[in-house]
Amino acid sequence: MTDGQRRRLRVPRIGLHEQAAARLRTMIVRGELAPGQQLGEADLSDALGISRTPLREALKQLASEGLVELRLNHSAVVAPFRHAELTELFEAVSGIERCAAELAATRMEPADFERLKSLQDKIEWHHGRGELRDYFQTNQQIHSAIVGFARNAVLKATHEALLARAERARFFALSVLGRWDESVREHQDILAALKAGEAARAGQLLAHHVRRTGEIVAETLGGEADAAAPPEERTRPGGRTTGKVRR
Repeated sequence: MTDGQRRRLRVPRIGLHEQAAARLRTMIVRGELAPGQQLGEADLSDALGISRTPLREALKQLASEGLVELRLNHSAVVAPFRHAELTELFEAVSGIERCAAELAATRMEPADFERLKSLQDKIEWHHGRGELRDYFQTNQQIHSAIVGFARNAVLKATHEALLARAERARFFALSVLGRWDESVREHQDILAALKAGEAARAGQLLAHHVRRTGEIVAETLGGEADAAAPPEERTRPGGRTTGKVRR
């Protein structure tokens, strides 16, 4: 772990395991801690300035979110990208968000449209200035807002349970050449369909937008998607041995 990573991991000594989980989650989602990277307890405890007990609770929390894998002897690694899991994840998220968009198109109020328009203006502003991380944060707010505007608590809770895993893949996808521009245009179309009350079209557009992200991650990683997994879990298309995941 680099000195820069260690500095960013420091947390205040209140709500220790929640603070530690939040700090690690951000670094995993943004690729600062790479898929397959070892998360040694001694190193992390020292870097975070906490004991191993709250650290283990933080790692358990991240494991429940699918971001970390716990292994024998209290070792942990950042969960690798796996083709099968990416496919299933984005099938699930696209279905949830499609349903949410269809409901939101008929349930949104004027203030909701103003909220979405404001967020759309922000992502276009950040896109124009090349501010990827600010764009990404606002982009996530848009997706969560649309789900919230469906006004269905079960749908929202289900979406939130998958959000951290989806965020990591979305951030990776935005770094792919051309996807950022494409994403902005897709958001414009989704907003227009919602404002027009076109429920079926809004759902279709948002589902395609989400699935496209999963496809881009899988296509970009290619045979490397399973590289950080244990050898017995790796896929080898055409019998080729997979290589190391590069970020």
